[in-house]
Amino acid sequence: MNNFFHHKARKRFGQNFLVDANIIERIVRAIAPKAAQRLVEIGPGQGALTELLLQHCPTLTAVELDRELIPMLEFKFRQYPQLNIIQQDALKFDFTHLAEKEQPLRIVGNLPYNISTPLLFHLLKFRGQIRDMHFMLQKELVDRLSAIPGSKSYGRLSVMAQYYCRVQGLFPVPPQSFHPAPKVESAIVRLEPYTILPYAAKDEKLLAQIVNVVFQQRRKTLRNALKPLYPELDPSHLPMAGERRPQTLSVQEFVQLADFCSTHVSAEPSAAVNDNNNTG
Repeated sequence: MNNFFHHKARKRFGQNFLVDANIIERIVRAIAPKAAQRLVEIGPGQGALTELLLQHCPTLTAVELDRELIPMLEFKFRQYPQLNIIQQDALKFDFTHLAEKEQPLRIVGNLPYNISTPLLFHLLKFRGQIRDMHFMLQKELVDRLSAIPGSKSYGRLSVMAQYYCRVQGLFPVPPQSFHPAPKVESAIVRLEPYTILPYAAKDEKLLAQIVNVVFQQRRKTLRNALKPLYPELDPSHLPMAGERRPQTLSVQEFVQLADFCSTHVSAEPSAAVNDNNNTG
């Protein structure tokens, strides 16, 4: 790479550039991209993963926030005229602009740790246009995404991700695979949005609200954790024991709970609830 394009990782963008060729090859093997697919890379950085992806899918679209990286990427991949580089914040980007009815999106990326959770929730809004997602994330976050009920990592993110997607943690990535090396372990995760939901809630907005509220009070029993939403709720009518803790409920049971509340609880849920995408 021409020294003119030397770029120092910027802390405010959470940049840790992947430099391990073996890990890059392993990621691409897991993705198995094909030439005709609608492949989208979020945060290509200096293009280490991009380079190998383009060899399989030259029509790749890259979404990069850091405008200083754009000239470097354009120069490095000038032999790929079909590469589409968009300078945009992925948290605000409308991914429906890239989707085609017959060719859903395949999204990949080494996501900055500081925006990973809100970005995942943002991407789930476009799940109908997405075939799958492969991301490099902090290992702790991958553990939360794939956690089972009753485990320490199981929370709001686990429930909502697993409600919409089949989630599979693939393999860990050590800090030395990056420059600069992060202080945490990383891992690769695959999320495949369901074409037909295994357990479809009658009111998905209410489901999300209930999951959010109870996991803000995960140490409380279900009967007490629901009080911010339904102060007058009689817990004896719940479809599961009110003495259970939120982290013991499966995705299916959360759907049952939300359906019960939408059908049998006459009062509207209280609006005085913190709806923070960074929790759970």
